Amino acid sequence: MAKATELFWRNGYHNTSMSLLESTMGINKFSIYASFGSKQGVFLASLKAYRDQHSSALIKLKYSQAGVADIKQFFYDCLTIYGAQDTSKGCLMTNTRLQINSEEETLIINEIQSFVDYQRQLFSKKLQEQNVSEQQALRIADYLIIAKQSVSAASKVHPIEQVHNFIEITFDAVNAKLLN
Repeated sequence: MAKATELFWRNGYHNTSMSLLESTMGINKFSIYASFGSKQGVFLASLKAYRDQHSSALIKLKYSQAGVADIKQFFYDCLTIYGAQDTSKGCLMTNTRLQINSEEETLIINEIQSFVDYQRQLFSKKLQEQNVSEQQALRIADYLIIAKQSVSAASKVHPIEQVHNFIEITFDAVNAKLLN
């Protein structure tokens, strides 16, 4: 599964063929179809494996006690997951969502949205723990979700120092909003 996840992460869903999966995973197409049903089945399993890679960072965020500082640390933890600083692949979920628009791929879109919704919920909870109203916490959580997706894309094309600056400015803005 790790090999398939890496392949999808580097090439994208549409640019990964069954032949490429076969050669990378080291198993024949019949075995792939028998185990996963389709390329989409392999990809959904890859998304779940990718989500598992985030589990320690998500658990750390969920049980942390420092509110906004913990969300900020989660952004940095995600950068580590995205890969080496000079060869970042960005977020597999964000990359995929940018590539997929088709209603035929609703299972993939739903899996990605579930992942995003869970992060949004955690962000909102952390903000509410700092006495932010639920409505305001959800608005800031939406901002942070978009910022995290921006970090994912930026990590693929900008020097890591610039990405760090973006994260710092993002959280300066969030903290300033909380003080108002």
